[in-house]
Amino acid sequence: MPYQSNGAFGEFVGTALLILLGDGVVGGVLLARSKAANAGWMVITTAWGLAVLIGIVAAAALGDKDQHLNPAFTVASVIMTGHAERLLTYIPAQLLGAFTGAVLVWIFYYAHWPLTPDPGSKLAVFCTTPAVRHPVSNFVCEVIGTFVLVVIAVAFASKQIAPGGTPPGLGPILVGGLVWSIGLSLGGTTGYAINPARDFSPRLAHALLPIPGKGSSDWGYAFVPILGPLCGAVLAAVFVRLTGIT
Repeated sequence: MPYQSNGAFGEFVGTALLILLGDGVVGGVLLARSKAANAGWMVITTAWGLAVLIGIVAAAALGDKDQHLNPAFTVASVIMTGHAERLLTYIPAQLLGAFTGAVLVWIFYYAHWPLTPDPGSKLAVFCTTPAVRHPVSNFVCEVIGTFVLVVIAVAFASKQIAPGGTPPGLGPILVGGLVWSIGLSLGGTTGYAINPARDFSPRLAHALLPIPGKGSSDWGYAFVPILGPLCGAVLAAVFVRLTGIT
């Protein structure tokens, strides 16, 4: 797929919306006095899948022909297509977009932060935390989840599945459903970052923003949701190249 010079703005806006709506649902479920409090995992995974769909649609409408919204997918695309310039444009746009989305979540729930006593709940709005802290196992979970994300997203557009090309508008729905499936099936261990920007930039926002009683940003765990997805994406890209999924 040819590189598009206007794609970076689409990546920025799409990723900002992804985080606003994705972290937004976590805030709604976890923060005190929210009308969505305690709505549960099904609500969170469903909203994240829809957030991906909406982010992709917004990016596409702004002229972004790739709609990665994810540095791990951008790295995989470079391995699969050779368009290395995306690393210098897409990834910074994704990181900045994710940070912007996290700041908007902070603003949106401004009245709820001081009412929420648990620092862990406040951190979980912004970034992933493991259900059982076991770094090696957590890392493997992120690798597997991202591998599935990249391979199946590529397969959706393959000649074997869509010989005439993916019908316009169907791609975002398929990828949103894929992320929903990953969340339901593989998300319970680590919170399924499967996207370094989704975790790093909001975690940075948590560290920098004046959130009352926020506690630690847990940078000691951050390598898992950053490096795990990158490794999973690289393995997926190699798998795609070796198997000829196109």
